[in-house]
Formats: sequence, C-alpha cells, structure tokens
Amino acid sequence: GTGIGPEDFNAEKCRYHKVVIMTDADVDGSHIRTLLLTFFYRHMAPIIDNGYLYIAQPPLYRAKRGGSEVYLKDDPILEDYLFNAAIDEGNVFVPHDGQQVAGPDLRQLVDEARRVKTLLAGVAQHVPVAVVEQAAILGALNSQMLSDSAAAAGAAEYIAKRLDALEPPAERGWQGLPLDDGGLEFNRTLRGVTERHVIDGALISSSSGRRLDEMAGNLQKLYARHGVLTVKDAEYPITGPVSLVDKIMELGRKGVTIQRYKGLGEMNPEQLWETTLDPEARSLLQVRVNHADEAGQLFETLMGDVVEPRRDFIQENALKVVNLDV
Repeated sequence: GTGIGPEDFNAEKCRYHKVVIMTDADVDGSHIRTLLLTFFYRHMAPIIDNGYLYIAQPPLYRAKRGGSEVYLKDDPILEDYLFNAAIDEGNVFVPHDGQQVAGPDLRQLVDEARRVKTLLAGVAQHVPVAVVEQAAILGALNSQMLSDSAAAAGAAEYIAKRLDALEPPAERGWQGLPLDDGGLEFNRTLRGVTERHVIDGALISSSSGRRLDEMAGNLQKLYARHGVLTVKDAEYPITGPVSLVDKIMELGRKGVTIQRYKGLGEMNPEQLWETTLDPEARSLLQVRVNHADEAGQLFETLMGDVVEPRRDFIQENALKVVNLDV
C-alpha cells in the first residue's frame, strides 16, 4: 500500500522500519544486491532517506579447527584467519640477510606481500605472474631505467636467470632481451614449443605497474635473493612475495576444515540463525546516501538505460582498476 516511484511512494505507509536485503555472500549475490539497491534508490528513495534499508552480511565460509568453529564473511577474512593460524604455529621467515621475522612482524610482512600479489594479479593478465614478479623485485618496471639500452639488457638477462632459478633443471632455458619500444621480452623453448612473454609499456605505465615500481626498494631488500620460511623442523624456500603468501596460506590450511556456502539455502536452520538472523550476533549495514546528487549521477551513469555514458566511464577509469572480479 505504499505505492512506488518518486511521485507515488509514501514512506509513512511502511509497516516495517527495517527492510533487510539478504543475498548470498558470493559475487552473484553482490550483483543481485546492487540491482536491489538500484531499485530502492530509484523507486523508494525515502526508505533509504529514513534509514529503513539494511544489508545483511552472511558468511561465505565456515572454518573448523580443533574444537573451535568460526564463520567468515568473505575471501579476505578467510585469508586473515589462515594467515593468523599459520603464524600462531611459530612460522619464521628468514630473508637473505639472515634477520628472522616472526609473530606480528611476520604478519605485517605477509600483509605487504598480499598487497603486492594483488597488484601483480592486476597487471599479469597476459604475462605469467612469476615474470612480472621477478621484474618488480629487480626494479625493472621503470620506463626510465629501461630507456637505457645497457641497463635494460642487463635487467632482462638477470630476470631470465631468476626465472630459471624457479624451475627444475629440465624446465630451464629462459632468455631475456630488451625491446625497441622500451619493454622486455622473455622466452624459452621446451620440447620444441616456444613460449614468449612481453612486459610492455602499457603494463609498466598502468597504476599497478607504477605502484609496484614504487615498492621496488623494499622488494629488493626482502627478496633479492631467496629466503627461507621455517616451521618446526621444516624449511621452505621463498622466492618472492607470492611464494611467501602461498606457503603461509598452505600451512594455515593444515588441520582446518573449510566449508564454502554457495548460497544461504545450503545452511541448515541453526546455521542460518547463528550467522544471519540472530539479532544478537548478525551483522547489518545501514544504507545511507551522504551525497545525493553525486550518487544519483553515478547510479544513472552505471545503471541507466543510456549506454554511452557507461562506456565512457569504463574507458576513463579502466586503468585505475587494481582488482577486477570478472
């Protein structure tokens, strides 16, 4: 009986003053949530203005370790849980300088490595992550350095040697060479098949590429030579930030049972109550619009019927994207 639309909707007729959007915690759920938010914003805006609209935060995972069980909202929270589990086991990272890193310092180092891994994923769309990672460690994602032909040739050769060091003997044979356009090429031939990868100017000049170049000094300090991650009596070689993150994650998973919920319908009634419905434990976000004019323009651009503004927005902002979920 409230009506619908800017002219007809009457918020005073709302029977409930808490409207909760509850969708699955995965990417599909976030897309559905966006569409519902668009509907409320366009056709029932007073519900948002009056603070009636909320978003439920159901978990995507349940993790059980020993006698403890926790619900985890999304992938970053799951990673945090696993990293903490591994670090609590007494893992120690020893870079090539011999200085031991453990406890909170190791956690900080892992968080920095996670940021690097995210940046690498953003630029390594058509180039293996290992190639870009080793170039970043050397500081070779720098157009000024690569404009010097001698420096570029030396960097390409050294990166190729580092790539060989990551491979078993039968898989080696990397070669690196500078390109005339300021990029780097890496290739190898195995069993008669040649693979070729190019770090080009677009990658180097991207926002992620520039950020990786800014971090080069710290990356060299930690990963210029291989380090070691020790846990109890075992040792694992660490060749860069990606291998540090992956190994810590692997160790954190030991002894942990993880259940991923594809949807709220997969939970039994007790789990649904504990995670999403219990007023004492659930997590709700209240939807607010602080800058109505800007929000309205953005909604119209991204969700409107006219294609051209949306296309222009994507083209103008594409290079600013660090982590794209497709």
